[in-house]
Amino acid sequence: MAAAAPAMARALLLCLVAASLALSSSAQSCTTLTFSRSGDFALCSSLQRLSSTLHWTYHPSNGTVDIAFRAPQSNTGWVAWGINPQALRMTGTQALVAFVNGSTGRVAPYTTSVTVAPLQPSSITIPATNLQGDFSGGFYTIYATLQLTNNETRVNQVWQSSTAFSGGFPAGHATTGENVQSLGTLDFLSGESTAATNNIIRRRNRHGVLNAVSWGVLMPMGAIIARYLRVFKSADPAWFYLHVGCQCSAYIVGVAGWGTGLKLGSDSVDIKHNLHRNIGITLFCLATLQVFALLLRPNKDHKYRIFWNVYHWSVGYAVIILSIVNIFEGFDILEPAKKWKRIYVGILIALGAVALVLEVFTWGVVLRRRSRGGEKSHHGAANGAANGYGDRQAV
Repeated sequence: MAAAAPAMARALLLCLVAASLALSSSAQSCTTLTFSRSGDFALCSSLQRLSSTLHWTYHPSNGTVDIAFRAPQSNTGWVAWGINPQALRMTGTQALVAFVNGSTGRVAPYTTSVTVAPLQPSSITIPATNLQGDFSGGFYTIYATLQLTNNETRVNQVWQSSTAFSGGFPAGHATTGENVQSLGTLDFLSGESTAATNNIIRRRNRHGVLNAVSWGVLMPMGAIIARYLRVFKSADPAWFYLHVGCQCSAYIVGVAGWGTGLKLGSDSVDIKHNLHRNIGITLFCLATLQVFALLLRPNKDHKYRIFWNVYHWSVGYAVIILSIVNIFEGFDILEPAKKWKRIYVGILIALGAVALVLEVFTWGVVLRRRSRGGEKSHHGAANGAANGYGDRQAV
């Protein structure tokens, strides 16, 4: 054992040295690269995603920067790098795109504003000159000279790599993993480069989940409980407390989601999602009115109860409809993996199917009671039930 100890120590030392050299090589990898375009670049950054690197030389005298973006990809794929003047996201990025043109066999980089796929050539708000591109050894390189707006050196950078094409132009990319994390900030002057923090991503996801669960799932469930469970005498008054509990829970969780949205908006003053924001404010106001309306609910035999029923029904269903619309607006803004949108659509279909089955079943119960000449059903008067705002909806 004593003889083995020095050997083990030497082996451990060799492992530590090898790890140190590997880390040093990784950290310095961007500085060892050479380019077909003449001239060296003053600074470089090994980007945190997609094994890409960015090289640049900043010219403070005229506010321009020479860049070279390098990313691995096959000659049947495409790469892109750009600056987003508004926010740290892909939509709105002023990008440089490159792929091998099948007809010429050459790389001809071009500019485009990232709005929708496919990425066809278009002018961008950041002037770009000296565009060049090449493909060698499984790597694309895009060269350009950019005119920085107001000589602002700190920018939001976004980059991408994919093999998807549509109509001969680059199209979608993977919506999970590094392809949705390939963004960050960069300072051309200091060389400081940071990735999009997990905190920002978590807050966006939290905002989406809270609102989808509260406004988009719990609210419709509460309406289903109120509309159908009250038909059964054995469910009275349990249906009422279930309905109130479900709607109040939805309101509390929804307010939390609304608050995270306000925080995201205050942290990103340049991002404007006016429709999403306005619907969200409207939802909050209407839902708050519904909560306070519970305190003003007249007795069932009160002469003004019918007006309260109409109000409660109309505002409640308006909240549900606006909630669903705004959740889909949120999907378009956050751009999550497509499976999440499909899951929510599946939930809506399931809730709709349940409501349809219960609608048929409960009306069957009501009609059987009437045919027997029995007591007035828990649905309320026939006209009120048919219109959806009789005692059936009075909660």
